[in-house]
Amino acid sequence: MINRIKELRKLKKLSQEDLANACEVSRQTINAIENNKYDPSLALAFYLAEILGVSVDELFSYQNRRDL
Repeated sequence: MINRIKELRKLKKLSQEDLANACEVSRQTINAIENNKYDPSLALAFYLAEILGVSVDELFSYQNRRDL
């Protein structure tokens, strides 16, 4: 899965720490998600989308691991 979290976070002038605090997760979790090393839970994905002002399908797109 690939995402636009970093792009949208920067547009809103939020640091990873700001976004992490808003989502009640660690900065390391946000970093791992942004770098496609961790896929968030469905609940966290919806929360991230809400905070960043987009829908979940605008935030994330599926990419088959074989295509990477």
